[in-house]
Amino acid sequence: MNYGTLPSRFLNAIDSRPNSRAQMFRHADSTWESIASAELLRRVAGLSMALVELGVKPGDRVGLFAANRPEWHTADFAINGSGGVTVPIYFNESPDRLTYILKHSGARVIIVAGAEQLQRLLPCRAQLPELEHVIVADAGDDVTTDCLRYETLISSAGGAEIAAYRMRAAQVLPGQLCTIIYTSGTTGEPKGVMLTHNNMSSNVTDSCATFDFKPATDVALSFLPLAHVYGRMLDYIYLFNGVSVAYVESVDLVPQALLEIHPSVIAAVPRFFEKIYAKLMEQGSKATGIKRTLFDWAIDVARRAAPWRTGAKGAGPLLKAQWALADKLVYKKVRAGTGGKLRMVFSGGAPLSKELAEFFWSVGIPIYQGYGLTETSPILTSNYPQNRSGSSGRPIPNVLIRIAEDGEILAKGPCVMQGYYKGTDATREVIDEEGWFHTGDIGYLDADNYLFITDRKKDLIKTAGGKFVAPQPIENALKTSPYILNAMIVGDQRRFVVALIVPNAATVSARLQDQGVRLASHNEMAAHPAVRSLIEGEVKRLTAHLAQWETIKRFALLPEDFTFDNGNLTFTLKLKRRVVEQNYREVIDKLYADSYEPVSSKSSP
Repeated sequence: MNYGTLPSRFLNAIDSRPNSRAQMFRHADSTWESIASAELLRRVAGLSMALVELGVKPGDRVGLFAANRPEWHTADFAINGSGGVTVPIYFNESPDRLTYILKHSGARVIIVAGAEQLQRLLPCRAQLPELEHVIVADAGDDVTTDCLRYETLISSAGGAEIAAYRMRAAQVLPGQLCTIIYTSGTTGEPKGVMLTHNNMSSNVTDSCATFDFKPATDVALSFLPLAHVYGRMLDYIYLFNGVSVAYVESVDLVPQALLEIHPSVIAAVPRFFEKIYAKLMEQGSKATGIKRTLFDWAIDVARRAAPWRTGAKGAGPLLKAQWALADKLVYKKVRAGTGGKLRMVFSGGAPLSKELAEFFWSVGIPIYQGYGLTETSPILTSNYPQNRSGSSGRPIPNVLIRIAEDGEILAKGPCVMQGYYKGTDATREVIDEEGWFHTGDIGYLDADNYLFITDRKKDLIKTAGGKFVAPQPIENALKTSPYILNAMIVGDQRRFVVALIVPNAATVSARLQDQGVRLASHNEMAAHPAVRSLIEGEVKRLTAHLAQWETIKRFALLPEDFTFDNGNLTFTLKLKRRVVEQNYREVIDKLYADSYEPVSSKSSP
């Protein structure tokens, strides 16, 4: 099936769904500015002409180094419309990986947006002899004389450039390579995933076949890194369906953006929703008297109403009445904190815990979980619109899913990559002779073909006794505690399972204040016996259902969270398990010491 190309889909959207605010971006003074679809096309055409004049030919790789902002898509469509191959780079990428990606891909040109990104690139340029041109947008006075200004290149573009762009775009074929996306990876060098126009366009079409967009009014928030395929593909869906895309350059600015533009559509990774839940619990823990009693009651009602609110089963008149009152007094305020208009909320990148998903559904924020990988463009399964709590949904149209004998999830369809760039052997390891892509994830399909992910194959823990333990479900259960911010399970080739746990400083402090305990720092919190006793109770409560070999025998409290900045998370906010184990090796070794003493970490990675 021919799904078209990204530039042809872009032009079709411009012609058939004109939008006066196709793109929206925020100024430092909190005001928002819009860019109409016609102006977006003018800019794309101007930049594409400049690339052609610089010698970019079909198949040439062009780097794209920017945060989520209008210039990202302008550059992407300009590159693809000239037949070039977009090589996106995470906006906060390290110099070493930035250099590796540009060198490995052989990029001849790079488009950079922002002074910070330019300052990251310039020290690397001497190591990149194949990089001929640097185009820079919005870099102020930091632009050196050997760089080209984006603003100058697009300033005079008009009808002639648009006509030329349409002609070039018509010559791009669906089977052509459109992008090489370097996986974030948890160990080793990143691999370049080769995706064609047909790969990406098929996913745009098939994954949103049932989406109910309202082009005249829908606004989607774009804050997932566009260097990552999940956020990028969803933004294509929005733009091609006439939905306004509001860019947020940093996840820290999302709460404010929610209140300023009241989006109806957002997509995020589980860690984002975990943080919202933790913040809500933190705010509730600070309440006193009747407000605290009301909050605790509403949370309990949400828990009891979850099966009804998710459609799993019915509810009696009393519970419905309680929910209606809790909604009026509490849940309505929770939704107001997210802008008050969310109706399509998507989660991907990793499994979202069933309990957390049910909580959000119960308070009126519907989260539809999906599943996929960079190598599959990315979406393979989706829960929209027929949600089944705890699952990752059913296969999207034209995608086949089957489970191998060892439990690994295999996929086949038009969205599966062409292979890894300069990685023939690595490609053979994941795509078998019958064309099935081996995802590396473990899961199962239920009787109605809903997919349930249990863990990453490489993350499965095999204890010294030969028992297998899936860490993610245990970690997700722990993170539903209002007193636990994050957790990681350890135990591979060990006698038993242990955990590294990050306490939620705000909720723990509020709880212990009732006992007269005052904590001066995170280090003191991680070492305090009262904190340990509180967390121990939560661990026992939340893991009581586990088999004996899965239970957490010992745990350490850490004074700081796992983050991208301290090297413990990928830029898609997944744990770098091997890195965490290395950084906390001394702490873990103490947990396995024969003579056990209460352990907390006072050292940072």
